[in-house]
Amino acid sequence: MNLRRHNRLQRPPWLPSEMAVAPQLDPSAVPGPMRRRYALLINPFYRKDPNASFGKHVLTPTLALTATAAATPEHWELRYWDENLLQGPPPLEPFPEVVGITVHLTFADRAYELARWYRRWGAKVVLGGLHVLTAPAEAAEHADAIAIGEGVQLWPRILGDVDAGKLEPVYRGDYRKPYRDDPMPRRDLLPRDGFLTTSSVIATRGCHNRCGFCYLSTADLHMPYRLRDVEQVVAEIREDGQPYAVFIDNNLGSKPEYLRTLCQALRPLDIIWSAALTIDVTDDPTLVRDMALAGCTGVFVGFESLNLDNLADAGKRTPVPEDYARRVQILHDHGIQVNGSFVLGFDHDGPDVFEKTVEWIEANRLECATLHLLTPYPETPLFRQLEEQHRIVHRDWRLYDTAHVVFEPALMTAEELHAGYQWCYRRLFSQRSIWRRRPRDWRAAVPYFAMSYLYKRSNRIWHLLIRYRLTAHMWRPLIELSRRRHLKFRRRLAGRAVTGQPGTVVSAGV
Repeated sequence: MNLRRHNRLQRPPWLPSEMAVAPQLDPSAVPGPMRRRYALLINPFYRKDPNASFGKHVLTPTLALTATAAATPEHWELRYWDENLLQGPPPLEPFPEVVGITVHLTFADRAYELARWYRRWGAKVVLGGLHVLTAPAEAAEHADAIAIGEGVQLWPRILGDVDAGKLEPVYRGDYRKPYRDDPMPRRDLLPRDGFLTTSSVIATRGCHNRCGFCYLSTADLHMPYRLRDVEQVVAEIREDGQPYAVFIDNNLGSKPEYLRTLCQALRPLDIIWSAALTIDVTDDPTLVRDMALAGCTGVFVGFESLNLDNLADAGKRTPVPEDYARRVQILHDHGIQVNGSFVLGFDHDGPDVFEKTVEWIEANRLECATLHLLTPYPETPLFRQLEEQHRIVHRDWRLYDTAHVVFEPALMTAEELHAGYQWCYRRLFSQRSIWRRRPRDWRAAVPYFAMSYLYKRSNRIWHLLIRYRLTAHMWRPLIELSRRRHLKFRRRLAGRAVTGQPGTVVSAGV
């Protein structure tokens, strides 16, 4: 079987071209004079998976570029451009002296195309990001300079060298310096109406797990666990003034006592927030309670698999899958929705994994689920293992997006794995599944169904919402409704603690 041909980048007839094809660069365009000390930061276009929700791509902005922007010297002018907001290709006017482009393996080709575009007229192009770390020689061919490591510490050095006319080809940083020293991200550069919330926040860096399939296990990536001062995090959220914040930490709960202290500081803000956590946060239900009282309404949990052998192979430290359901209920009892992340295609997954996974998701009423095909990211233990076993089929990085099969599975064919992945999403996005997973508290039905239909069943119109900057207008009323509901829920939860009756609480259902 030609697996690459089987998984080639195809566009379903209903899929808008804006979600599948990068905006065209005008070959006849000619920029004006270069503006000195003007830098342009670009998040390149990436193809959207037609099986998953398009809404997730505009929930929050990328923090990598806004954090890097904050380190820009004061005498430099700066602009941010995200091609995924469907406003067309990055601008040529005014023409920048420096262009910084973040590179992920799935959109490396687009990043290199943009690099050629700007270098053609004399701009200095700087490439950074995880793919640059894993493939520096490849990236260097397309750039005047590459940044390997923490962009916040490298960016001011790079611009300083441009000023001095001595730009170096390679800049190396690390992740060992105190995280508290990083400046606050430049959210003023963002179109606030283009995202659900501009308050994408990071309080911790790293994770206590080092799963073999995760990009954090990349061979040359050494990211020790670092914490920001709680006061910094709270000040950042307060300054942005959004009713909803998303913590994009790999695992906000790696240090439970830090999370508890953070929750105590967030509680007076009366906002709602969500975060990625491992399910072992439920080891201590009092911590879950503190999260709820602080405004946590949703968590992204990497369950990864319901098969313990798969988890052991991946090196993931986690409670046994047989205990997942009880732990999900603890979160639900405290009004916290669960978005479960599952990886399909491990070596112990047979053709029955799809129905088993979906049935478990529905039986435990997970409000949302995110599915991934097992993907061997370059330089991870999984990649090296599959390469040694001659099971990696190709290195077309565009297909390494967790939506295409790029290796030979152990217990099923590639066709079965790909078809099963598509079936899971069709089932979970169906009206039947949305109904089966409805909250038990009838008062939570309206926000749950509104969220489900907007997030999961609106792919055919999302390109219009994004292009015409309607994302915030569609989401914000639901956010405010959820925030008000959760404030009432928190008062009930706090009252139960005072009366000594913690017990099972009514789900806030936000």
